[in-house]
Amino acid sequence: MSLLQHTRFHLRITGSHHILRRYFVVNGFDGALTMLGLIIGFLLSSSTSLTVIINVCLGAAIALGMSGISSAYISETAERKRALGKLEEAMVTDLQDSAHADAARRVPLLIALVNGFAPLGISLLILTPLWMSNIGISLPIPPLYAAIVIALLLIFLLGVFLGRIAGISWLRSGIQTLFVAVVTATLIYLLAGL
Repeated sequence: MSLLQHTRFHLRITGSHHILRRYFVVNGFDGALTMLGLIIGFLLSSSTSLTVIINVCLGAAIALGMSGISSAYISETAERKRALGKLEEAMVTDLQDSAHADAARRVPLLIALVNGFAPLGISLLILTPLWMSNIGISLPIPPLYAAIVIALLLIFLLGVFLGRIAGISWLRSGIQTLFVAVVTATLIYLLAGL
Protein backbone atom coordinates (compact mmCIF):
# COMPACT_ATOMS: atom_id res chain seq x y z
CA MET A 1 0.00 0.00 0.00
CA SER A 2 1.42 3.42 -0.98
CA LEU A 3 1.81 6.30 1.46
CA LEU A 4 -1.15 8.07 -0.12
CA GLN A 5 -3.32 4.96 0.19
CA HIS A 6 -2.22 4.53 3.82
CA THR A 7 -3.08 8.14 4.54
CA ARG A 8 -6.53 7.84 2.94
CA PHE A 9 -7.16 4.62 4.87
CA HIS A 10 -6.16 6.24 8.19
CA LEU A 11 -8.33 9.27 7.50
CA ARG A 12 -11.25 7.01 6.61
CA ILE A 13 -11.08 4.82 9.73
CA THR A 14 -10.67 7.86 12.00
CA GLY A 15 -13.23 9.98 10.14
CA SER A 16 -10.75 12.87 9.99
CA HIS A 17 -11.33 14.23 6.46
CA HIS A 18 -13.62 16.96 7.76
CA ILE A 19 -11.10 17.93 10.45
CA LEU A 20 -8.38 18.44 7.83
CA ARG A 21 -10.64 20.62 5.71
CA ARG A 22 -11.79 22.64 8.69
CA TYR A 23 -8.26 23.24 9.98
CA PHE A 24 -7.05 24.20 6.50
CA VAL A 25 -9.78 26.80 6.06
CA VAL A 26 -9.78 28.17 9.62
CA ASN A 27 -6.03 28.56 9.87
CA GLY A 28 -5.65 29.65 6.27
CA PHE A 29 -8.18 32.38 7.02
CA ASP A 30 -6.22 33.32 10.16
CA GLY A 31 -3.00 33.59 8.16
CA ALA A 32 -4.60 35.71 5.45
CA LEU A 33 -6.32 38.07 7.90
CA THR A 34 -3.16 38.41 9.99
CA MET A 35 -1.08 39.34 6.94
CA LEU A 36 -3.81 41.69 5.74
CA GLY A 37 -3.86 43.38 9.14
CA LEU A 38 -0.09 43.74 9.32
CA ILE A 39 0.21 45.08 5.79
CA ILE A 40 -2.58 47.61 6.28
CA GLY A 41 -0.96 48.64 9.57
CA PHE A 42 2.35 49.24 7.79
CA LEU A 43 0.58 51.08 4.98
CA LEU A 44 -1.02 53.45 7.50
CA SER A 45 2.22 53.93 9.44
CA SER A 46 5.04 56.27 8.73
CA SER A 47 7.41 55.04 6.06
CA THR A 48 8.94 51.67 6.94
CA SER A 49 11.50 49.83 4.85
CA LEU A 50 10.30 46.86 2.83
CA THR A 51 12.88 44.65 4.56
CA VAL A 52 11.42 45.46 7.98
CA ILE A 53 7.88 44.81 6.73
CA ILE A 54 8.93 41.47 5.23
CA ASN A 55 10.75 40.43 8.41
CA VAL A 56 7.82 41.32 10.67
CA CYS A 57 5.30 39.56 8.41
CA LEU A 58 7.55 36.53 8.01
CA GLY A 59 7.99 36.31 11.79
CA ALA A 60 4.22 36.37 12.24
CA ALA A 61 3.74 33.76 9.48
CA ILE A 62 6.27 31.39 11.05
CA ALA A 63 4.71 31.88 14.49
CA LEU A 64 1.25 31.10 13.07
CA GLY A 65 2.63 27.98 11.39
CA MET A 66 4.41 26.71 14.49
CA SER A 67 1.40 27.47 16.66
CA GLY A 68 -0.82 25.57 14.24
CA ILE A 69 1.47 22.54 14.15
CA SER A 70 2.07 22.31 17.89
CA SER A 71 -1.47 23.03 19.08
CA ALA A 72 -3.08 20.63 16.61
CA TYR A 73 -0.56 17.87 17.30
CA ILE A 74 -1.05 18.06 21.06
CA SER A 75 -4.85 18.24 20.93
CA GLU A 76 -5.30 15.67 18.16
CA THR A 77 -2.92 13.20 19.82
CA ALA A 78 -4.98 13.43 23.01
CA GLU A 79 -8.25 13.01 21.06
CA ARG A 80 -6.96 10.01 19.08
CA LYS A 81 -5.64 8.29 22.24
CA ARG A 82 -9.00 8.86 23.91
CA ALA A 83 -10.89 7.48 20.90
CA LEU A 84 -8.59 4.44 20.72
CA GLY A 85 -9.06 3.82 24.45
CA LYS A 86 -12.85 3.93 24.07
CA LEU A 87 -12.68 1.55 21.12
CA GLU A 88 -10.51 -0.84 23.13
CA GLU A 89 -13.00 -0.68 26.01
CA ALA A 90 -15.93 -1.38 23.70
CA MET A 91 -14.14 -4.30 22.04
CA VAL A 92 -12.56 -5.52 25.29
CA THR A 93 -9.23 -6.03 23.55
CA ASP A 94 -5.81 -4.43 23.14
CA LEU A 95 -5.59 -2.66 19.77
CA GLN A 96 -2.02 -1.34 20.06
CA ASP A 97 -0.86 -3.37 17.04
CA SER A 98 -3.92 -2.58 14.91
CA ALA A 99 -4.57 -0.21 12.04
CA HIS A 100 -6.59 1.92 14.46
CA ALA A 101 -3.57 2.38 16.73
CA ASP A 102 -1.39 3.16 13.72
CA ALA A 103 -3.93 5.77 12.60
CA ALA A 104 -4.09 7.20 16.13
CA ARG A 105 -0.32 7.80 15.92
CA ARG A 106 -0.14 9.12 12.35
CA VAL A 107 -3.30 11.15 11.84
CA PRO A 108 -2.42 13.78 14.49
CA LEU A 109 0.84 14.50 12.65
CA LEU A 110 -0.97 14.92 9.33
CA ILE A 111 -3.58 17.18 10.89
CA ALA A 112 -0.84 19.19 12.61
CA LEU A 113 1.03 19.68 9.33
CA VAL A 114 -2.11 20.88 7.55
CA ASN A 115 -2.98 23.11 10.50
CA GLY A 116 0.47 24.72 10.41
CA PHE A 117 1.00 24.82 6.67
CA ALA A 118 -2.29 26.58 5.92
CA PRO A 119 -1.49 29.90 7.62
CA LEU A 120 2.20 29.72 6.71
CA GLY A 121 1.63 28.89 3.04
CA ILE A 122 -1.10 31.47 2.58
CA SER A 123 1.00 34.10 4.36
CA LEU A 124 3.98 33.38 2.12
CA LEU A 125 1.80 33.77 -0.98
CA ILE A 126 0.61 37.14 0.28
CA LEU A 127 4.20 38.26 0.89
CA THR A 128 5.30 37.37 -2.67
CA PRO A 129 4.94 40.92 -4.08
CA LEU A 130 7.02 42.30 -1.22
CA TRP A 131 9.86 39.87 -1.94
CA MET A 132 9.63 40.54 -5.66
CA SER A 133 9.84 44.28 -5.14
CA ASN A 134 12.65 43.87 -2.61
CA ILE A 135 14.83 42.09 -5.19
CA GLY A 136 14.11 44.72 -7.82
CA ILE A 137 11.27 43.19 -9.83
CA SER A 138 8.97 45.94 -11.06
CA LEU A 139 5.28 45.49 -10.21
CA PRO A 140 2.30 47.24 -11.85
CA ILE A 141 1.13 48.49 -8.43
CA PRO A 142 3.06 49.20 -5.20
CA PRO A 143 4.00 45.98 -3.36
CA LEU A 144 1.88 46.60 -0.25
CA TYR A 145 -1.20 47.15 -2.40
CA ALA A 146 -0.37 44.05 -4.44
CA ALA A 147 -0.10 42.04 -1.20
CA ILE A 148 -3.51 43.34 -0.09
CA VAL A 149 -5.04 42.31 -3.43
CA ILE A 150 -3.55 38.80 -3.07
CA ALA A 151 -4.81 38.55 0.53
CA LEU A 152 -8.33 39.54 -0.52
CA LEU A 153 -8.26 37.11 -3.44
CA LEU A 154 -7.12 34.22 -1.20
CA ILE A 155 -9.76 35.05 1.40
CA PHE A 156 -12.39 35.05 -1.36
CA LEU A 157 -11.10 31.66 -2.62
CA LEU A 158 -11.29 30.18 0.89
CA GLY A 159 -14.93 31.27 0.93
CA VAL A 160 -15.48 29.68 -2.48
CA PHE A 161 -13.96 26.44 -1.13
CA LEU A 162 -16.32 26.54 1.87
CA GLY A 163 -19.28 27.16 -0.40
CA ARG A 164 -18.40 24.12 -2.51
CA ILE A 165 -18.03 21.94 0.60
CA ALA A 166 -21.38 23.10 1.98
CA GLY A 167 -23.11 22.76 -1.37
CA ILE A 168 -24.22 26.40 -1.30
CA SER A 169 -23.53 29.28 -3.67
CA TRP A 170 -19.77 29.52 -4.03
CA LEU A 171 -20.10 33.18 -5.02
CA ARG A 172 -22.15 34.08 -1.96
CA SER A 173 -19.76 32.20 0.31
CA GLY A 174 -16.77 33.92 -1.28
CA ILE A 175 -18.39 37.32 -0.88
CA GLN A 176 -19.17 36.56 2.79
CA THR A 177 -15.52 35.82 3.58
CA LEU A 178 -14.46 38.85 1.56
CA PHE A 179 -16.88 40.96 3.61
CA VAL A 180 -15.14 39.81 6.81
CA ALA A 181 -11.81 40.92 5.33
CA VAL A 182 -13.20 44.32 4.34
CA VAL A 183 -14.69 44.82 7.83
CA THR A 184 -11.31 43.86 9.33
CA ALA A 185 -9.47 46.32 7.07
CA THR A 186 -11.98 49.05 7.91
CA LEU A 187 -11.60 48.50 11.66
CA ILE A 188 -7.82 48.67 11.36
CA TYR A 189 -8.08 51.87 9.33
CA LEU A 190 -10.49 53.50 11.81
CA LEU A 191 -8.57 52.44 14.92
CA ALA A 192 -5.22 53.46 13.46
CA GLY A 193 -6.53 57.00 13.10
CA LEU A 194 -7.27 57.33 16.85
